[in-house]
Amino acid sequence: MKKSYVFLANGFEEVETLTVIDILRRAGVEVITVSIDDAPFTTGAHGVSVAADLGYTEVQGFNDADFLILPGGMPGASNLASFAPLNALLKSHNADGGNIAAICAAPAVVLAPLGILKGKKAICYPGFEDKLKEAGAKLGNPPVCVDGNIVTSNGPASAIPFALTIASKAVGEQKAREVGEGLLYYKSQAPFYF
Repeated sequence: MKKSYVFLANGFEEVETLTVIDILRRAGVEVITVSIDDAPFTTGAHGVSVAADLGYTEVQGFNDADFLILPGGMPGASNLASFAPLNALLKSHNADGGNIAAICAAPAVVLAPLGILKGKKAICYPGFEDKLKEAGAKLGNPPVCVDGNIVTSNGPASAIPFALTIASKAVGEQKAREVGEGLLYYKSQAPFYF
């Protein structure tokens, strides 16, 4: 079974990160949290520390990766963007058609400079849209945008539909919908994006 990897860098947005991990695990997706600096704990933008499952150098390659997932937050997204091994991994995974998901500032700060969003519909946190346009991306509709192998979302409030969209692509719409219903996330109350 393929795994999904969530990358942690100091300054990550806690709501986006923990919501995605929780929902994907509820859906039966094997999620591995990876600290890019190999530290046992990574501290979020609001002071919440999270223990990573593995440090980046502990991962035995990412050949089993389905989704590579990038939380937003600042300076978390900037810290992810400055980590060269992750940049190389993202470019390679994308070139192979692998799934990538990024939320908040991460689409603009991490993916756009790598050329991954060129010609793709994508969204990001408000105020970062110019970075998407400069990279040749087309602005999609918030809160969640899917274009082929890329899933992007605009911020903390969209963490649930973002995670359910990833779950839908990873394990199927029916399972994602079951998880959403269990969370009381109903189509009648909010858009459900697949």
